[in-house]
Amino acid sequence: MTTSQVHVLLLHGLWMRGFAMAMLNRRLREEGFEVHQFEYMSVAAPPEQAITRLRKRIRALAPGPVHVVGHSLGGILALLACRDDDLPDGRIVCLGSPLNGSGAARGLTHRWGGDMLLGRSKELLEHGLDRWDGLREVGVIAGRQPVGLGSLVGDVGVEHDGSVGVEETRLPGLTAHCVLETSHTGMLVSADVARQAAFFLREGRFDA
Repeated sequence: MTTSQVHVLLLHGLWMRGFAMAMLNRRLREEGFEVHQFEYMSVAAPPEQAITRLRKRIRALAPGPVHVVGHSLGGILALLACRDDDLPDGRIVCLGSPLNGSGAARGLTHRWGGDMLLGRSKELLEHGLDRWDGLREVGVIAGRQPVGLGSLVGDVGVEHDGSVGVEETRLPGLTAHCVLETSHTGMLVSADVARQAAFFLREGRFDA
């Protein structure tokens, strides 16, 4: 099967829209993938709504492999959508996703307006997941360039990308994990991130 028959769905993060993924979209297309954008309401709608729609979209792109690349909250939603084994084959790459809970999100809830800013995704961001036990191989790219406001509102650890701590991106059951010199939003325009994401989607590992 040629790469052009392999689909990639991109999921944006909290407070974002699909156009935020435009550079990553272009770079993955240049790598030969068929790239699609998945839009969802990250604050106003419950995560379950996005998860149901995402599963439907993945099935619609079958029969070829359908990979998912999610930034931040988008990575958590990708894991939740792909927990069951009734979907087409594919891998998942999470970019700066606080898979085991976000200190910034927990800190934000203690401030005025925090609940409103996080909306229906509040609980998911605060607590994350316990582990990954799905069939799909999952690779996580974390950043350690501390540029962002997340570290000012909550404890994100010593090493972080400005919004999410490196340790917050780790989860039992992951296939691979790598740390790059990038900030949380910088991941979306980073050539290194796009290259490593494409490598994992093809090989099931990151390029050492």
